[in-house]
Amino acid sequence: MAAQEPSPPSSLEGNKPGFPKKILANNHEDKHLCNSCQKILRRPLQAQCGHRFCSYCFNKIVSSGPQKCNACIKEDLFEEPTSILKQGGAFPDNAARREVEALAAVCPNEGCTWTGTIKEFEANHEGHCDFMIILCPSCKELMRANEQERHNERECPERTLNCKYCKEPFLLKNIKAHDEICPKYPMICEGCAKKKIPREKYVDHIKFCSKFKAPCRFHVVGCDTSGVCGPALTSFTPLPSAMGAALELQLQSEKTKVCELSRRLQELELKVNTFENIVCVLNREMERACTTMEAYNRQHRLDQDKIELLNNKVRQLERTVSLRDLSIVEMEGKMREMSAATYDGVFVWKISDFTKKRQDAVAGRAPAMFSPAFYTSKYGYKMCLRIYLNGDGTGRGTHLSLFFVVMRGHSDALLKWPFNQKVTLMLLDQNNREHIIDAFRPDISSSSFQRPVSDMNIASGCPLFCPLAKLDSKNTYIRDDTIFIKAIVDLTGL
Repeated sequence: MAAQEPSPPSSLEGNKPGFPKKILANNHEDKHLCNSCQKILRRPLQAQCGHRFCSYCFNKIVSSGPQKCNACIKEDLFEEPTSILKQGGAFPDNAARREVEALAAVCPNEGCTWTGTIKEFEANHEGHCDFMIILCPSCKELMRANEQERHNERECPERTLNCKYCKEPFLLKNIKAHDEICPKYPMICEGCAKKKIPREKYVDHIKFCSKFKAPCRFHVVGCDTSGVCGPALTSFTPLPSAMGAALELQLQSEKTKVCELSRRLQELELKVNTFENIVCVLNREMERACTTMEAYNRQHRLDQDKIELLNNKVRQLERTVSLRDLSIVEMEGKMREMSAATYDGVFVWKISDFTKKRQDAVAGRAPAMFSPAFYTSKYGYKMCLRIYLNGDGTGRGTHLSLFFVVMRGHSDALLKWPFNQKVTLMLLDQNNREHIIDAFRPDISSSSFQRPVSDMNIASGCPLFCPLAKLDSKNTYIRDDTIFIKAIVDLTGL
């Protein structure tokens, strides 16, 4: 298959951080993550130290000058000048880019069912998804992109409407205020009950309306006379004496109210002064609390730095312990192999838990088993056995198949090739009466007996070594759920 080409360059190339991890249809691998933003790599660059960064993230890191690579510091691999990030010190990693852009992707927006590759997501879907969350520029409310038109037309409290009377635009929240000043707003005459009089023409209408009764200009001081607007009301008419006395009483009442309001004002001023003093005390307490908080924050940052340093040391020790554990496991494996090895060409292989291992072979979970290695001498041929408890090839499902394998050893350069020693394979009767035996002399033209070029050659032996029916019936080959396989290599001529 031809290698997938990287996405074509665009005007936005390098202007975005990595893709969110939720975009992957499968679990992410650490090699696909940016060492700065910890998201999926976008336009990856590889620094001299080998760590990968998004183009956007790398340019942001080095924008203020050369910086130390935090990834190298965390992994305890820091080495100058390799681990210094600087302008021009990284190259586009097109191999990683092709690998990332070919990953299966899903849309991270809830409700969207789009699927494809990361390359297709960036080229055709990113920024165009109907389910992405956007911010209304007017009311700052969050919504899906496919709801924006309905929101702007019906729901946004900051949307603009056009007045149906004067056609001027106004904000929805100002609708009542606009109705109060709209020059085209329809009004009703209180005199003649004429409707739909534009506000701008209402004053002219009542001037000439014969049924409109205007209040006396002195109604604010008690005159309740009203009449048709005209010259009769435009001139001053002396007030009756009784009305004068009423006005005097009303004036006295108003003076009393003013005095009461002055008294209340003084009380409120005293309370305001008291509250101002309380606020001053609280401000001083707040300043002290802020100073104390800042000191705690500084100590917290120092503690966090110490914790991070200790965490790095712990991680380093954990890596060291893991490497030691791995070495111990390898050494234990080698010791078990050495303790089981023989150096005289004779090997007895004990296979316990035979029933379970047979069931695993039938189910296909572990069709074959390898024995530990054994040798013809300390510096001789290295060999092992391979057994199929449910058969292999022509014996699958009917026979137990047993094979002999020549392995790559340390002394192969000193040995004679091809391997040409007679091999005898035996399933031991644990009553020592009737062993099942098969023997063969190697076909020297077969690749199975040439000098190994990998860890082991192709197995060769007996696919029809023992009928399974013989093991299923009452027998003396299986005892305590254990069988014994014996191999004898003829050492003649060695």
